[in-house]
Amino acid sequence: MKKIEIVTRPERLVGLKEVLASHNCQGMTVYSVMGCGRQKGYLPEMNFTGDDINLLPKIMAFVVVEDEMTEDILTDIAAVIGTGKNGDGKIFVMDVVDAVRIRTNERGFDAIE
Repeated sequence: MKKIEIVTRPERLVGLKEVLASHNCQGMTVYSVMGCGRQKGYLPEMNFTGDDINLLPKIMAFVVVEDEMTEDILTDIAAVIGTGKNGDGKIFVMDVVDAVRIRTNERGFDAIE
């Protein structure tokens, strides 16, 4: 299993949910976060030249998927939420060793289906 974490602009959430639904992802978790990356929190149209860091609103979503689905999901996420501009975000992929559904004690991928 893989955990996919996506950090992107809040207005990209609708497209992200559509991508995950099209891959029959059983659930996702979304956080409202603040952050900045290479652009230090300033959009190109702001014409910023200083060294300060400004935090912009972002969303961070994560989903756990089967290993075989990972590449297709990553490709589709990047195609749908990417604009080609600074601030589009990042996708992180991590291995998940195990999962447990507390209610039934199911383990592994059965716990997240």
